[in-house]
Amino acid sequence: MRRLLALRREGKLTTGQVRSAADMLGVRERAVWRWLAAAEEDEAAAAAPGERAPHYGRFMVNDEIRALLGLWKGNVAAVHRELTARAARGEGEPPPSLMTLHRAIRRDLTPGERAGLAGGERAARKHDVFLARPRGWRNQVWETDHMQAPVLVDVDGTARRPWITWFTDCATNAITGVAVTPGDPSRESVLAALRSAVLREAPYGPFGGLPEKVRVDRGKDFLSRTVSAAFDLLDVTVEDLPAYTPHLKGTVEGLNRAVESMFLAALPGYARQPRPGKRSSRPKDEVLLGFEDFTARLLAWTLWWNTEHRPAPLRGQTPLEAWQDDPTPLREVPAADLWTFTLEDAGTRTLTTRGIRFKKRDYVGAWMTGQAGIQVRVRFMPHHDHRIEVYHAGTGRYLGPADLADQATGEQMSAVRRARAARARRLKKDLQASQRERYAAANQPEAPRRLGALTTAQAEAELAQATDTVLSDLALPDLIPPGAPSADWRTPPSLATRTVPGPPVPYPSGRDDAPAPDGRATRTAPPTTDEDGGAS
Repeated sequence: MRRLLALRREGKLTTGQVRSAADMLGVRERAVWRWLAAAEEDEAAAAAPGERAPHYGRFMVNDEIRALLGLWKGNVAAVHRELTARAARGEGEPPPSLMTLHRAIRRDLTPGERAGLAGGERAARKHDVFLARPRGWRNQVWETDHMQAPVLVDVDGTARRPWITWFTDCATNAITGVAVTPGDPSRESVLAALRSAVLREAPYGPFGGLPEKVRVDRGKDFLSRTVSAAFDLLDVTVEDLPAYTPHLKGTVEGLNRAVESMFLAALPGYARQPRPGKRSSRPKDEVLLGFEDFTARLLAWTLWWNTEHRPAPLRGQTPLEAWQDDPTPLREVPAADLWTFTLEDAGTRTLTTRGIRFKKRDYVGAWMTGQAGIQVRVRFMPHHDHRIEVYHAGTGRYLGPADLADQATGEQMSAVRRARAARARRLKKDLQASQRERYAAANQPEAPRRLGALTTAQAEAELAQATDTVLSDLALPDLIPPGAPSADWRTPPSLATRTVPGPPVPYPSGRDDAPAPDGRATRTAPPTTDEDGGAS
């Protein structure tokens, strides 16, 4: 527009040039002539052609309007009613019409600001523009994350949504390691996925090796002491990203979205499948996958992703082809050393004739014969209570595993789990029943009225039952009355009736009724005896 304005001022502007500019801008020719006329009057109009210049008296969105939009979740009609009510109370100027308010908000606020005032920071972030990181080399940066699969899986007769923990290489989009957990993930899930990601042996290869950096999102499992120590021993830098910034680890977040739409949505038990009818529920005759079957299918899909899928950022290559075409040398760790690095250290213990005492339980192994009395170092995998790994405390040499002595059978463990679940359900039901309160419905302003009636006998029985459980209510302070104080004490009459007479008080002169030299009655300590039995 500035170029056209300069040509017009020089008298060299032609109709063809204006027509070409109109075609390029997608507007009519007369609109370009109008913009040129406005630019001649105001040079600033040439920078934003077509935008209405501000004039005196135009309604503008101020901080008050922004605050009200945030209060009413972006509801412009509610904001208009609030401004009208305030003007009626004399708290401000009357607002413009509702249509004018709509136009002002669309003009003065960006789409991201309007979305943020209506839905918060996450809604505003959808209108932001994010830069793409340059694609580096293999094992330069990995990203890791937990994802709860939206699929119900049969785990010991209970429908559960398993968790997936994986590592992905940012340069090749390859899934380097994965671990599946039936329940909530923990640091053990991270360590298991890390081992599968680093090892290049079958069935994990050819992807693997040690990365230079791993990005995490402030998850407590990824920043735990055990995982941090493993990364330090492996010489891997951990980049802790700020909270609520999924765009900073877009590779693994994109994988989380892709696995659901490309794989999980077709599995039986998919929890987000649209259901017919008013109430969305899982069909009663639906057969869920077992945990083992689900894990096998997920690993097969991971293999397909790495070897056959061609992501758009790789420009027609599969992750395997991109990995093999990269000549960057790899840092590898032997499997035995990697297993040691990813175990949690429990300190030193003394090997006794009963084995090794760990967490108030005994662990034994066949290699312990003749070794009683030596100092050993215990390392273990978190939550794997059935086995520990034992190393010599002085030399660090691996001695062997030790299994839990007198371990319960599978049937006993199942019975204990069922008993614990039944106890938890019973306790939850009792707590809900004790906290349930019902109130009468009101159609006019009044204090809340509790519902529920009890007879006198019911109230006394419940209070007696509650009293029996409180130890302070069971105390009997008047069962043994206190002894009477000395004669020189001034005892209130109400307390004197609750005491019993005590023995006479001896005085220094030897007479019970003799006063002390200072005129007050005093007590003397009882006579003591020496070692020979004589009084002193």
